[in-house]
Amino acid sequence: MKPTPFDYTAPTTVPEAIALLADDSREAKVLAGGQSLIPMLNMRLARPEVLVDVTRIPELGRLAVDGSGALHIGAAVRQARAASDPAVQEGWPLLAAAIGHIGHPQIRSRGTVCGSLAHHDPAAELPTAALALDASVVIAGPRGTRTVAAEDFFIATFSTACAADELVTEVVLPPLAPGHGWAFEELTRRHGDFATVGTAVLLERDTASHTVRTARVVFCGAGPVPVRLPAVEAALVGSDAGERAVTAAARAALEHLAPSDDIHAGAVYRREGAAHLLVRACTTAWERCS
Repeated sequence: MKPTPFDYTAPTTVPEAIALLADDSREAKVLAGGQSLIPMLNMRLARPEVLVDVTRIPELGRLAVDGSGALHIGAAVRQARAASDPAVQEGWPLLAAAIGHIGHPQIRSRGTVCGSLAHHDPAAELPTAALALDASVVIAGPRGTRTVAAEDFFIATFSTACAADELVTEVVLPPLAPGHGWAFEELTRRHGDFATVGTAVLLERDTASHTVRTARVVFCGAGPVPVRLPAVEAALVGSDAGERAVTAAARAALEHLAPSDDIHAGAVYRREGAAHLLVRACTTAWERCS
């Protein structure tokens, strides 16, 4: 199939883009990487009257670490660029690893980090990584600019806190303190597919007691939004991340995860897969703690 007719525009400033999105006379969609939008257009699941290409806006190409040590990734930054950036690889390796699981190189070379967050497929890697890394999403619109924490940004499948007349301009990731270990694991039917289920684990080692000081565990493919489970984290905090603690964490995941059945996998399969991945991810994350 081919998309329905639409107009194309490429603003060069954020205010110009917002004005186009806020025009009630025509339905508009933001185009950045297009790796999700273009297939939806071709299948006529989306029928916008105008596409607003934001890749010509210079400030949205920002990929930089600010004075406080936080990482800023603009809406036009491609996934491949973020994953290969030395600052990202050194300071936020979990993000680089998550991007490495996305599709194939051709997709990562066009898809954007913020585009994946704004699209919000709950089986996608980047929403899960964003929640694990305590990211914040910056949104600009006719009512001004606001910042939304990742835990509040994802509302439901393909639904976020960004309104139709607003634009995600960047995602901000706070710096990680020394002593963090990370892992990103996922289960797929074929390489490059969306995850049947996956997990991102971030552990911080207490250097004095050699135990887990903090833990962040998030699952994808386990619900309509990325799922963070405090019960799993509680099983790890204060432990030596050994077999007993990791097994307790896996049991907590089996107890508290409530995925749905669909054409790709059943709920029981997803829960079992998540628990298996969690054991492996926790072990890897703990080994990576400095």
